[in-house]
Amino acid sequence: MELRDAAAMGLACLDLTNLNDDCTEEDVFALCERALTPHGNTAAVCIWPRFVKAARSKLRTTGVRVATVVNFPSGMEAIEGVIDMTRQAVADGADEIDLVVPYPLLMEGQTHQITAATARVKEAAGQARVKTILETGVLGEAELIRAAAEEALEGGADFLKTSTGKVSVNATLQAARILLEAIRDSGDPVGLKPAGGIRTTEDAAAYLDLCAEIMGEDWVSPTTFRIGASGVLSAFLATLDGNAAPTVGSGY
Repeated sequence: MELRDAAAMGLACLDLTNLNDDCTEEDVFALCERALTPHGNTAAVCIWPRFVKAARSKLRTTGVRVATVVNFPSGMEAIEGVIDMTRQAVADGADEIDLVVPYPLLMEGQTHQITAATARVKEAAGQARVKTILETGVLGEAELIRAAAEEALEGGADFLKTSTGKVSVNATLQAARILLEAIRDSGDPVGLKPAGGIRTTEDAAAYLDLCAEIMGEDWVSPTTFRIGASGVLSAFLATLDGNAAPTVGSGY
C-alpha cells in the first residue's frame, strides 16, 4: 500500500490512546482535541474508565467513539468487579470496551476461561463493542495465541486485540497473522486491533497489507480494523502533509 493511502486509512482506523498511569482529565481533553484533525477524525479515543464521561462530553457531536479498558492490564481481576466497571463505563457513555481476557489461566492449562469472561462482559456491555485483549506477546507460542483467539471468538468478541501495550512485546505481524487467520476461519464479522509499538506510517502499512493478504483488499475499515497507538498520529499527519516523519519515542 502507498504510504499516503496507508496514512489516510490508518488515521480513520486509529484508536488514539492515553493509558498512562499519570493521565489527567486535562490530558484526556487534549487527546480528544488531537482526535479531530484537518485530515479527518480518528475512529476513537481509548482512555481509562474514570475519564469516559469527560471524553463523551467533549466528543458527543464529532463521531469519534469513546473506548475504555477493563480488567486492565493484568486480566486477572475478579469478574464481578469487571462486570460492574463495564456497566458503569457504558452508562457513562463508552461505545467500546477493551477487555483484557484472563490469558494467564490459559497459560496454566485452564481452557474456556477466556470464553466465559468474554461472554459475560459482552452481555454486560449491551450495544457497546467488546475488543478482547489477548496479550499475544506474553502468550508467545502460536498454539496459545490461536487458542486464545478461538476462545474469545466463541465468547462473542467483536474484535481481537493483540496487546495492552504494557508488556515488553506488544503487537507483532506474526501475532496479527494468527489472529486474522482465526477470524477468517471463523467466518464471523470480527475485527482486528494491533496495539502497542506501532509508531510509523510504514508500521501501519505493514499491518494493512497483511489484512489485505488474508482478508481481502476491501476488508479494512473502522468497523473491522483499529490501530491502538498514540504517537503514530503525528506520523500519519506528517505523511498526509508531505512532511518528514517526526522522531518517535517508546510507549504505546
